[in-house]
Amino acid sequence: KAAEEFLGGAPFEKKLVTRTPEGIDLQPIYTRHDWEKLPLQATWPGLPPYLRDSAALGSRSNGWKIAQELPFGRPDEFNRALIQDLNQGQNCVHLLFDAATRLGLDPDPRQPREIGGRGLSLATLDDVKRALRGVDLTAVPVHASSGISAASIAALLAASLAEQGMKPSALHGAVLSDPIAEWIGRGDLPGGLSAAYDEMAALTEWASSDRIPLTTVGVQANLWADAGGSAVHELAFGLATGIEYLRELVRRKLTVNRSAPRFLFTHSLGSHFFIEIAKLRAARVLWSRAVGAAGGGPDAQRLLTHGRTSLWNKTVLDPHVNLLRTTAEAFAGIMGGCSSIAVAPFDECFRVPDDFSRRLARNIQIILAEECQLNRVVDPVGGSWYVETLTLQLADKAWTLFQEVERKGGMAAALRAGFPQEAVSNSAQDRISRVESRMDGVIGTNLHPNLGESMAPVQPPHIAPLAAGRSTPISNDRTPPGTGRAAGASNWLQALSSAPPSARMAARIDAFLNGASLGEVTRVLRSGQPDEPAVATVCARRRSESFEAIRRRSDACKERTGARPKVFLANLGPRKQHGARAAFSSGFLAAGGFEVIGNQGFDTPEAAAAAAIESKAPIVVICSTDETYPQLAPPLAQALKASTRKPRVILAGFPATQADAFRKAGVDDFIHGRANCAQMLAALQDQLGL
Repeated sequence: KAAEEFLGGAPFEKKLVTRTPEGIDLQPIYTRHDWEKLPLQATWPGLPPYLRDSAALGSRSNGWKIAQELPFGRPDEFNRALIQDLNQGQNCVHLLFDAATRLGLDPDPRQPREIGGRGLSLATLDDVKRALRGVDLTAVPVHASSGISAASIAALLAASLAEQGMKPSALHGAVLSDPIAEWIGRGDLPGGLSAAYDEMAALTEWASSDRIPLTTVGVQANLWADAGGSAVHELAFGLATGIEYLRELVRRKLTVNRSAPRFLFTHSLGSHFFIEIAKLRAARVLWSRAVGAAGGGPDAQRLLTHGRTSLWNKTVLDPHVNLLRTTAEAFAGIMGGCSSIAVAPFDECFRVPDDFSRRLARNIQIILAEECQLNRVVDPVGGSWYVETLTLQLADKAWTLFQEVERKGGMAAALRAGFPQEAVSNSAQDRISRVESRMDGVIGTNLHPNLGESMAPVQPPHIAPLAAGRSTPISNDRTPPGTGRAAGASNWLQALSSAPPSARMAARIDAFLNGASLGEVTRVLRSGQPDEPAVATVCARRRSESFEAIRRRSDACKERTGARPKVFLANLGPRKQHGARAAFSSGFLAAGGFEVIGNQGFDTPEAAAAAAIESKAPIVVICSTDETYPQLAPPLAQALKASTRKPRVILAGFPATQADAFRKAGVDDFIHGRANCAQMLAALQDQLGL
């Protein structure tokens, strides 16, 4: 009541309550009363349901792993960057693979799009040795998102250790099988889901039986966030994927208690600081609940999370603002309890990051650990009335959506029906519309753009060498065994084909040690398996792309003609009469790269028309008030349309009852707060022939 009095009678719910994309109403203040309604008050870190952390001491025991990505395709180039970064603070070997490697294929010149695009190309033991030269895998953990070839990637790494006289148990970290991520990213899946689950089970069984400290099952829930989904979509569809994998492993004779501890979820770290913290806490509660319902004990219910800064909110325009975004995102990941974090370089969305941008990204984590000392606190947000309430609201909404996926037959069935894809696509469109309408601001893009900035060109994908460019040629996926470089490996490949499932990991290692390539091993194990039918894809996107496309057109105009497209502000009356709408119009048009010609205002429509015509601007925006428009706007619009240049006339504001009359007088369009800024600017560029 007091707030509404202060707001002059404006509704409290409209002015002070914020509605999020998750459908949650954020209150302006939270109190102990909110806390007392929550069901999980008396929980402790390290104990089910792991609301407060998966480990009792959180990051105080060993900190979190700085698992920076290195998007280099060539093994030697990757190795140089890795050694440099390990010597400067990184403490995890993050193996980011290209599509061919994740699918278990050898490089094929006929399919260049699969090779080296923002990822390492590995096909032989020699490739592994060159990529990891000088790296002690017994001292540094690995993090390898391996698509449907995780078992073979793990065997390649184990073979590399075997050459050094070490056992596979020396390997530690994560080599992750995640077939659903590969399926929805491509739209199809070579060999099908059933074969991929068989390999996932073989890898998990091997790691469990031989006591190899590897997580083997990955769930890239961040894919849904980077495609424009909300935190609820990311939580629910990530959980549904994890339960799908757990069921398939149980069907292959692996118990819940053996399988679940081998899972690692990857979550996006986005721009809403408190929602990201609450999301990570909610993910642990949801996983504990689901695994517990499946019969898993306390250790099986413990969730490990890798955090990756979001691509959705990064910009090509004013890209150094991305440093501020990733700093807040990394901070949220630490507060939320991530066991490892990858902070993307500020320039990842338009070029291959260089040494400088990688250093800045890496140092964000080092500063948060060493200077902010965030690794000295256990569950720093525990007890926050706001965060605790938000956590359980997210968990409840995500559980409801998860149950809807379950009713559709599980995640694979839901994907075939297109349900998750459609939900996230609708969410993305809604969120992009808010950005295009400037209801959600993106600094440097749709708010406060710098027209003096030159947009960086987008570099093509980083391409690794094809088979002919390697030190020794290898056979591709279509070459019969024994006819390429690996002719000497034929016996070992035949032994692999006849090995029982329980012995296939050892047989893979032997095959790689004796010269087999990744594609040859894949072909032996996947022979005759049908591909998974196509589904609608889920692709990463960025919310600022529409404005960036508009700015590129404007920049091209400047490069071609020496000037940006111009807009004249026909400001009528004194500043207090036109100032607010002139400022709004200037920001609205600057977002599209238009050069705005301002002035102190004109006393008469005739004076404004003469100045506008003299400016030669092809667009004129009339700025004044709704009260003065009926007397001033029609004669100004008529005078402009009567000139030989006939500029496009736009009115700032939208007086609905008089809009038709203004159109008849010559007004072509209206700029106002409810207009879709991006669409209107693109239409103006079309009309100018840009």
